[in-house]
Amino acid sequence: MDLNNLILILLLIGFNILFYKRFLLILKKYNPGLLIDDQLRKPQAFHISPTSVIGGTGMFFSLLIFYLYFFFFKNIFFFEYLSFCTLFFFLGLVDDLKINFNPKIRLALMIIFLTVLVKYNNFYLDKTGITILNSWIENSEIFFLIFISLCFLFVINGANLIDGYNGLLGLHSLIIIINLFLINYVNENSDLAFLLFLVLLVLINFLIFNFPKAKIFLGDGGAYLLGAFIAVSTIKTSIANPAISPFYFCILLFYLFFEVFFSFFRKLTIEKTSPIYPDKKHLHMLLYKFLLKKNNNKTESNYYVSIIINLFYFILTVPAILMMNDGMFCKYYSIIFFLIYLFSYRVIYEKVK
Repeated sequence: MDLNNLILILLLIGFNILFYKRFLLILKKYNPGLLIDDQLRKPQAFHISPTSVIGGTGMFFSLLIFYLYFFFFKNIFFFEYLSFCTLFFFLGLVDDLKINFNPKIRLALMIIFLTVLVKYNNFYLDKTGITILNSWIENSEIFFLIFISLCFLFVINGANLIDGYNGLLGLHSLIIIINLFLINYVNENSDLAFLLFLVLLVLINFLIFNFPKAKIFLGDGGAYLLGAFIAVSTIKTSIANPAISPFYFCILLFYLFFEVFFSFFRKLTIEKTSPIYPDKKHLHMLLYKFLLKKNNNKTESNYYVSIIINLFYFILTVPAILMMNDGMFCKYYSIIFFLIYLFSYRVIYEKVK
């Protein structure tokens, strides 16, 4: 590791720790209500006291430092990261600042942003692992834009959906980004691997303040930012490593993607309610209720959810990691993920119904 990289890493660690500690103190002194999640009665809230949501702000400034470093010292401009992460961070920050924002308008803006960004950044997919889907993508640019934008939309909203439980999004993102980092490191995609490594350091610093007991959350801005970063990193890793099965990346993003996908169709077809508005029937929320019935401890039940879901997720991804180049294996193994999720949801739902 050269001296510039080492200096950047040390500065990054120091910046993150000081930012979270000092910024919390400054906010408490001058504006105690700013960037504080005190809406404890909303359906997706399961923390028991008002909690700061500055995690995303710290992550955003860290990413800006990375982009400037790569631009000035390596002559690399990660515009796709800068554009996606900046737009979605500020879109989520509006909600963190408690500015009234109609969910339908926010969804429409997300779709517009994604369509423009995907088109402008010239993203592409060589293969999906499904013949008919490959044909549609190759023959219709409109279909490709819709398809890739929906994938981004589900992943980004999935990240926001699971934020709020101590460590759930942070630990889950850590597992995903470690996977992406190792793939690029082993295949000598050094610049992308180094960027992913730096983000891992930021995540670890954040988790110090978020898990097991949360002093801060990412907030909507941070969750959107992290979801966008993961989505872009997955696309770039897939493009840079064509030998790896597309279904492996589907497995890697399964929980973020399918949590939103399943929720959308559950509300629309079974419960006949609007899929846009939140409820308390997501897998992690049901697991929390089940654990709370067992030990009657809100704090422990909160972070136990993160441990259980991420531990099971990690164990289930190990076979896919070992067989990531085998397209047939990954294709059928992704179906197993699908069945395990539905079975787990059904069992836990019956327990807490």
